[in-house]
Amino acid sequence: MKEKFRYVKKEDRKKILLLCDDIRMHSGVATMAREIVIGTAHHFNWVNIGGAIQHPDEGKGFDLSVDVGKEAGIEDAEVKIFATSGYGSQDLVRGIMKNEKPDAILLFTDPRYWTWMFDMEREIRQTTPILYLNIWDDYPTPLYNKAYYESCDLLMSISKQTKNINELVLGDAAKGKTLTYVPHGISEKYFYPVVGKEEQQQIDDVRKSMFEGRDIDFVVFWNSRNIRRKSPGDVILSYRHFCDLIGKEAAKKCALVMHTTPVDQNGTDLHAVREAICNPEYVNVFFSSNKLSAKQMNWLYNIADVTMLISSNEGWGLSLTESMMAGTPIIANVTGGMQDQMRFVDDKGEWYTPSKEVPSNHMGTYKEHGSWAKPVFPSNISLVGSVPTPYIHDDRCDFREVAEAIKYWYDMSEQERIEAGKAAHEWVTSDESGMSARKMCENVIDSMDIAFDKFVPRERFNIFKVEDLPKKYVQHEMVY
Repeated sequence: MKEKFRYVKKEDRKKILLLCDDIRMHSGVATMAREIVIGTAHHFNWVNIGGAIQHPDEGKGFDLSVDVGKEAGIEDAEVKIFATSGYGSQDLVRGIMKNEKPDAILLFTDPRYWTWMFDMEREIRQTTPILYLNIWDDYPTPLYNKAYYESCDLLMSISKQTKNINELVLGDAAKGKTLTYVPHGISEKYFYPVVGKEEQQQIDDVRKSMFEGRDIDFVVFWNSRNIRRKSPGDVILSYRHFCDLIGKEAAKKCALVMHTTPVDQNGTDLHAVREAICNPEYVNVFFSSNKLSAKQMNWLYNIADVTMLISSNEGWGLSLTESMMAGTPIIANVTGGMQDQMRFVDDKGEWYTPSKEVPSNHMGTYKEHGSWAKPVFPSNISLVGSVPTPYIHDDRCDFREVAEAIKYWYDMSEQERIEAGKAAHEWVTSDESGMSARKMCENVIDSMDIAFDKFVPRERFNIFKVEDLPKKYVQHEMVY
């Protein structure tokens, strides 16, 4: 067996009850949760309350120990799944805690999915710590999340921005908690620059089939959900404008590939968008809508010359990390966790870390960045919201500037793009970035072990003096 980072015998491991998407599914949350379970199965035992919309296996339990053990390279993994529609309930958690006796509960995804869990946090934390792998898309600091953050013993932040938000929202309440930075990590086993002749031939065959035999020299790739905040219409509009910038004859040898569901009630009808604004004589827009394996997805990233993601709100942007791991440069809106992946450099020459004074770089405070990235700064920052989330910035970029960013990579020689892709791969696999699956899992182990060491059980109740509550206002600059 290959030596594992802090291996622990099965009978001596802490058991973690993981609440998130079913780790067998293909959502971004499920994908990352699966990587964490596999990558830490030598250190923790796992029980997953696996959620899905109208789960086909609802009410069933599964033992994945053998399969996970093979993937993790160990013989003593312990991983179970209890399938449920939605994300579970208080009674389900109580039952599993009674039978499985977990040492901690780990939550992953938006806190509004876990309001029922936070309602019972005192009951749980009398014996068991609550850990949270959390992310938040944008500022102003979500003071409406404070009670959720206060309910956790460990906050592992997926982005640097989220860690700053956790600290600012909690204030003095951060004392005694563990707050760490644990960015998403991608497996080098599944995403990598293809160099072998046999696999390259398979990619060439996919390319010919996808482009219907057309002679395509430059490919822009977009891989995301067809929902409003992902700005899929702007992706097509910006690509159309790029085609006009370079001229019809040159555009005929270019293509935009969108891996998504073309028609989605949470987004738009991308077929109609394409028909309305793209002249098929020279604007080539292709949709990839079938479920693909990780290997097939890696082929698409290797086919691409650049991957773009211009979401107006984006906690992380997993397709960018996958693209970088595959050795393909990126275009991204400067917002949320996408900033981390572009590696902006601050005025001290260091990798930019958000602060109270400069909480985000979406206003263009810092311009220097990694050679693999072409950032597009938002042209408009507006405040939107809903009753559960009353306010959050919406960072919209100008489609014309996105078109110029596409042209930036188009104007480069193929060799220059290859070198930029190599730089992306080298950095995303480095310990500094922490964005490999290996490093992510090491960071999870470190963070959770610290949280176990620091855990202090909550008392059954507290007595408070009745007095006016302090006024709530954001503790960071609004213009920077």
